[in-house]
Amino acid sequence: MANDSFDSPETAPADHTEDAEIDWEALRAEAWAMTERSYAPYSGVRVGAAALTDTGEIVRGCNVENASTGIGICAEVTLGGQFIASDAGTRLVALAVVAGDGETLSPCGRCRQFLYEFGGTDLAVDWHGTPRTLGELLPDAFGPGDVKGRAG
Repeated sequence: MANDSFDSPETAPADHTEDAEIDWEALRAEAWAMTERSYAPYSGVRVGAAALTDTGEIVRGCNVENASTGIGICAEVTLGGQFIASDAGTRLVALAVVAGDGETLSPCGRCRQFLYEFGGTDLAVDWHGTPRTLGELLPDAFGPGDVKGRAG
């Protein structure tokens, strides 16, 4: 599935932060399970992520460190790769990120921008146990609409 087949973040589906169909406890449990797959020999900080897609599938990711610390990747980035590779839908709807100790984490700024591409402003993000939209966490995001017409 090519990236251009996704809905643009500007035309994302309605806000899902309050939707009853999102089982946040199950999503957190999936994210926590992914911490066991984490590769974190340098920091020791294991992070897992799990997201619900618009087709009801769950995609997962974990952080992967590297001796050259600047090229390690966050759990949300591996989740995005799994989302694209799995053809699990066209949008991320809800996301939970959890540390190895079981506590929820907030996606870093880079990951918020990365997730915007696949979930838009209405992506529900587990924010310390309370869902918030990505639009709240990343106001005035840079997206596909900002790129069109500016190339060359």
